[in-house]
Amino acid sequence: MTTGEPFGQKVDNRELRVSDSEREHVVALLQKAIGRGLLTLEEFTERTDVALAARTRGELNAVLIDLPGMVHPDAPVRSGPSAVGASVSGDTVELVGGSMSPLTRSGRWVVPRNVVVRAKFGTTDLDFSAAQFEHAEVSLRVYATGGPVLLRLPETAAVTIADLDTKWGATVHDRVGFQGRAGNPHFTISGEVSMAPLTIKGPRR
Repeated sequence: MTTGEPFGQKVDNRELRVSDSEREHVVALLQKAIGRGLLTLEEFTERTDVALAARTRGELNAVLIDLPGMVHPDAPVRSGPSAVGASVSGDTVELVGGSMSPLTRSGRWVVPRNVVVRAKFGTTDLDFSAAQFEHAEVSLRVYATGGPVLLRLPETAAVTIADLDTKWGATVHDRVGFQGRAGNPHFTISGEVSMAPLTIKGPRR
């Protein structure tokens, strides 16, 4: 029986297979690039399609090669399943969950100055504990109906809840005591939550 290359032979990093979480990480970098004016919306769309279809690290890094200061690391990026549709405009990202579908984000993702979340009748789980923040102040506007919202923040974070309307039995639970203290990043949470709890926690243990 003949064989190809010997088993265990070192493989070029560019030929290593990539996971869904790695593809999502590169899409987050492309979001950061469009926010800085490095890409047009058309270029962002084209490169996102390439990133999501990439099979190897070489194919994935190709969409970042001409963007200064941005590179996909060798280490895999942890991220949960995501039903997020993300649209970017300037320093704002809007995350939209599908009806009855979970909206999640975790691992190393880029957080701009403004984050808008829209979800209906599905769970929302946003983990900011390992995220990269472009600004010390983050405006987080949440519009959620009929599904619980969980926000996991870095241990050093602080929270101000301003202009957040709670309707039809909605509640807010700060499990750590982020409100009323100094911290970085500082989240200002506003918007409207209906028929669901919004819970703020620290990083997973």
